[in-house]
Amino acid sequence: MKYRRLGRTNYDVGDIAHGLWGMSGWSGSDDQESLASMQLASDLGCNFFDTAWAYGEGKSDGLLGETMQKNAGKRIYAASKIPPANDRWPALPEYKYGEVFSPKHVFKYADRIREQLRVGTIDVLQFHVWDDSWTDEPDFRSTVEKLKKDKIIHFFGLSINRWEPENGIKALRTGLVDTVQVIYNIFDQAPEDELFPVCQELNIGVIARVPLDEGSLGGKMTLETRFPKGDWRAGYFGPENLPKTIRRVEELKQVLPKGMTLPEMAMRFVLSHPAVSTTIAGMRKAEHVRQNIACSDAGGLDKVLRAELKKHRWDRRPAHWSD
Repeated sequence: MKYRRLGRTNYDVGDIAHGLWGMSGWSGSDDQESLASMQLASDLGCNFFDTAWAYGEGKSDGLLGETMQKNAGKRIYAASKIPPANDRWPALPEYKYGEVFSPKHVFKYADRIREQLRVGTIDVLQFHVWDDSWTDEPDFRSTVEKLKKDKIIHFFGLSINRWEPENGIKALRTGLVDTVQVIYNIFDQAPEDELFPVCQELNIGVIARVPLDEGSLGGKMTLETRFPKGDWRAGYFGPENLPKTIRRVEELKQVLPKGMTLPEMAMRFVLSHPAVSTTIAGMRKAEHVRQNIACSDAGGLDKVLRAELKKHRWDRRPAHWSD
């Protein structure tokens, strides 16, 4: 495992991080298998785990807390997220800040997350949604400052809405935000345009999420792929998105170097950008842990392949099926 500094924090984190959404919000998850994969990841050098209260109403926070307790001798960094009080994803400008992240709501869930993680201070606490129209709200500044002053959190971050990487830049310039989490992968390259340069300018840690496009860049899906009702992917990979996605994945396979798998190419593409501090990968199974951490050891891609992959950029706009 290779390590990078998480922006202006003092954390040196593995450039492959463990994402816990699939351990509570997707079909096929098994708690004991999840705990075993987290333990293996820790044993292989993974020290940054990303969770959220919304992942099973605190369930994944609890799984991470159990893992941290079992590995008390290791420095494991936990990042979690406050859910929006109106329970709506993504954030929209018409939503009032006070109805989404009132101080009472934020501190209530910060305490719940601390309890599940079994910690006094959360390493990185993020708002799970964001709209830049809220930046000048007085409660935003006072809440983040109090979270840090009272040592409820060490650092604060924002999780940016899907396919809206610029919708957070204004907040980054307030000085309140230490990390930003954003979708970035071979298809979704838009963060390179404006967001990443600002993060590099301000020394803000970049947590790149969805490196495999919710699974399509794993290379195993087909036009016949269906997910069970209740699994978030059933909507995301529905009739409006699945055929387009499969066509683009098949085109990517044509440029795959000999001896390299599609998920390896996808992960290493993300690691090739210098603004990225770490990328979150879902790793519920032991083989996924080993495969993903091997991508860290291999490092970024060569310039020729990166240039070829730039041609596969796919600019998208939020849709009802992508929430």
